[in-house]
Amino acid sequence: MRQAIGGPVDFAKKLERLAQTLRGYANPAELERRLERLIAAGIIDQAPTNVQLFVGAADMLRFWISPAAAEYYASMGIDYGFHQVLRFLDEPSSVTDPVGFFSTKDGIIGHLMQVVHANPHYDLELLGMWDDGLDELERQIEAMLTGTHPRQASIGAVVEEPDYHARLLEYTRSFRKDPHATPPVRSNVAAHAHWADVERTFGSLRTSMRYFCRLPTNPVEGAWHLLVVKQFPAHLGEAAT
Repeated sequence: MRQAIGGPVDFAKKLERLAQTLRGYANPAELERRLERLIAAGIIDQAPTNVQLFVGAADMLRFWISPAAAEYYASMGIDYGFHQVLRFLDEPSSVTDPVGFFSTKDGIIGHLMQVVHANPHYDLELLGMWDDGLDELERQIEAMLTGTHPRQASIGAVVEEPDYHARLLEYTRSFRKDPHATPPVRSNVAAHAHWADVERTFGSLRTSMRYFCRLPTNPVEGAWHLLVVKQFPAHLGEAAT
């Protein structure tokens, strides 16, 4: 836990990023700007409404992020709850913004480097909100691999697989050449067919937003969806090709 917290200066920067993320929830103009940028860049097809964004984020958490991570940690012999504590200490903002639209660039990069992602494609597309997002990601991964990253110790206290950053760097470079490059899907997702429909939908930002935009726009209908839908609704997800 001490290693994940890092030094006082580093932790102060983490808290600053957390504050920026939380302020983002109260800044609809900035959210709109980011979504418009992603549309203009051709990364997403259209922007979800606020209701769709809330319901979609909840679905992503309960049908994809949390259960896939819990299964992975169980297979690795890692305590799920304690690992979330380490994640928070290493990058507090990473656990407050499941969709990433309210996070800072460094917050997204830190989150991407701190845990082995089920599919990093989503986060690399998300960095399209900044002109230099992928440049900065590649620079920071390289620093991590050479042992010169300022958060070397805290990220090292959290990340689950020692060769993850090398794989992530390889994929980042491939993605920059071809956004359709095959991503390094996490072992438990690749090994179990029950994740196929969910990963096909939530594995990328583009397909996730398509799912979000199929959800109710009315707050009452959105609340009803969250109340009665207890498993991933495959008919709202991406069809197999």
